[in-house]
Amino acid sequence: MALDANHFAVYVAMQSIILSFSTLILTASGSSFTSSMGPLLPYDLLYYSGVRAYFQEDWDKAAELLEKSIANKESMRRLRRKCHEDCFDAGTDMLAKLDSEGGSLWDLQALEWVQQRAECLRFCVGRSVSPAGLLPVSIDIDYEFSTRNPYNFLQVIYYKLEKLQKAASAAHTFFVANPSHLEMRNNIEKYRRMKGVAEAAFQDREQHKEMHWALYDSALLSEASSDWQLAARKWRESVNETLRQTEDCRVHCQMSPQSLPEDRGVDGVDGVFEKAAVLSLSLLSCQQSCVTQVATRPGRISAQEDFLPTQLEHQHIAQFKADDLAGAIQTLRSLLLFYPSDTDSLGNLQFYYETLGEDKESQDKDKQPAQEIANYVNRSLQEKKLLYFGKENLGSDFIDPDLWTPEDVIPESLRESWRAEKEKLNKKVKEEEKEEEMDDSGFYAGGPVPQVGVTITMDDVAMNGTNRVVLDGVITSKECDTLLQLATAAASAGDGYRGRRSPHTPHEKFEGLTVLKAAKLAQDGMVNQSDARLLHELGERVRTLLDSYFRSPPGLFFSFTHLVCRTAITGDQEGRLDLSHPVHVDNCLLEPETGHCWREAPAFTHRDLSAVLYLNDNFDGGDLFFTTRDAKTVKARVRPGCGRLVGFSSGPVNPHGVTAVTAGRRCALALWFTKEKLHRDVEREEAEALWAADGQGVAKATEDGEAKGTSGRSGRSQTPKEKSRGRGRVTGGKDEL
Repeated sequence: MALDANHFAVYVAMQSIILSFSTLILTASGSSFTSSMGPLLPYDLLYYSGVRAYFQEDWDKAAELLEKSIANKESMRRLRRKCHEDCFDAGTDMLAKLDSEGGSLWDLQALEWVQQRAECLRFCVGRSVSPAGLLPVSIDIDYEFSTRNPYNFLQVIYYKLEKLQKAASAAHTFFVANPSHLEMRNNIEKYRRMKGVAEAAFQDREQHKEMHWALYDSALLSEASSDWQLAARKWRESVNETLRQTEDCRVHCQMSPQSLPEDRGVDGVDGVFEKAAVLSLSLLSCQQSCVTQVATRPGRISAQEDFLPTQLEHQHIAQFKADDLAGAIQTLRSLLLFYPSDTDSLGNLQFYYETLGEDKESQDKDKQPAQEIANYVNRSLQEKKLLYFGKENLGSDFIDPDLWTPEDVIPESLRESWRAEKEKLNKKVKEEEKEEEMDDSGFYAGGPVPQVGVTITMDDVAMNGTNRVVLDGVITSKECDTLLQLATAAASAGDGYRGRRSPHTPHEKFEGLTVLKAAKLAQDGMVNQSDARLLHELGERVRTLLDSYFRSPPGLFFSFTHLVCRTAITGDQEGRLDLSHPVHVDNCLLEPETGHCWREAPAFTHRDLSAVLYLNDNFDGGDLFFTTRDAKTVKARVRPGCGRLVGFSSGPVNPHGVTAVTAGRRCALALWFTKEKLHRDVEREEAEALWAADGQGVAKATEDGEAKGTSGRSGRSQTPKEKSRGRGRVTGGKDEL
């Protein structure tokens, strides 16, 4: 039986008080219950014991204890969820009487309901968990598991035990949540090159906890391919999984033992009801924070704002394009529960009604919001009211995770500060959205890396931008040496710039070599045929990697390939203030003063994806760097090295430049790709024709420009809320890196 609306806020509060009491009861008397397999030992104790064995170099014992700590933590999570479900109906006979009672009798009925459910939870959890397992886990241990540090230990342990498959799996699992951990990146690279380590070993062991992100990415992939029916289904699955993960998180908040107020340094809280109130508010705050936890990708610091509403927006657009107007209306009405006055959504809803040719009144009766979304919003609003009440009257702390919270939920005394904070957040979001509109590349970073031995050194987060990546291990030191020798033997001064010795600075000498020129020189016996073919082959290798990682739309063609070297002119370096290559964007002309980036000549407007494959590091200066649209504020810097590949979308989200080369010679293979077949690199095709005429085939792409052996693709969503960042200016030369 549903509670009266006037009692719903009290119902929400009582839900928390149930767990407040059950926490005390579980801790006091749970030891009398064990399962047939014995009580579940606390995972924090197992972890401590495993780490101790690790430092004692007792590798077998350490592996056993750490694996058991991971397994027990997962078992505890499943047990709590099961007990929560099994005890959900406990005391419902009391609950059914609440709406018909009033005054002190209502209080007694509510207390009886609380007691019955708490007793059920005590019995359910206590019979399977040891007494120590019922105690709160320290913040330090929670942090260790949230950062996946047990897998950091396990990868070393399994390496010592010569169980390389397991070592690689543990290393990969840790690296997913710690993508900037360079030591682990190097370890993974070593594992990939070890004999007997299969590609299947590099699997995320925690992937089951992040299925909503896998579905989210899959939905984006379907959008990029314009498969709207599949996209609509994937978005629906993504929404459902997000709700499930959120509920799992909320259950963990409810069922985990909590410290009492005095244990957390809360003064002035006397009496059992006052303590229960503070503890209840703490539990509600934990449940509200699940929004942030679920919306944060592994390895990321910040959550994706409006994660659930954003998915609903994607879903209704996909449903509309898949001709499922009824589904689109229901989804859009669900979205309007979060933002009921959003003019764009209201306009879309009216458009859907008109398209169906039915009046709004009849549609409103038939196409109500999804019940699970309505329950989600209603429950969240009631919790927020209680939390803001506690913040106003009890001094409790609460950080609202949502942008959609309506103003009428906020107490009058808190509204002014709340408005200021919300305005600050909205301003930030609007600025980000304004920047994001400039990225129409169709790429979506984060796809698989298909080449064994290649590892991700820096991603979007590490590089403070969008659609950027640094990959290491792309080519060997021998291949680097081969191309360096080829550049020395065949590169021409000013190649690509009408013979100008230095197109960007008088303090350096610029040399370049194209694939066609290398092929002709090889045909004339001026350079080795294998060296010229390697120049071509490495381009194909780069395209395969970036096509997969950026999940590009079908049809990615070479636009230009250029082996380039910059050499510092001896005796002409003192007091240099210029750059080897000024800050620019590859497919538009930036005005740093206004922030505009004009897609017009002399910019190469057809370029969509840029890459630079470095060949050496024995020089001074020459770092690649990315800036904001002012062309001054540096956001990321990359040091060249043999086998290091930098890839990024060519538009205004990625302005970049090269610092002055002040000593030595800096060589790299610069590549650009386009989605427009008209602008493909015809010189490259001429080189391929030369080899074909000589009876020497080359590894080529398919007719539509797709490199053979590439994996599935995705693209940036076509809806206006997809995110990207960046700005820049262009100089117009062929060498842009």
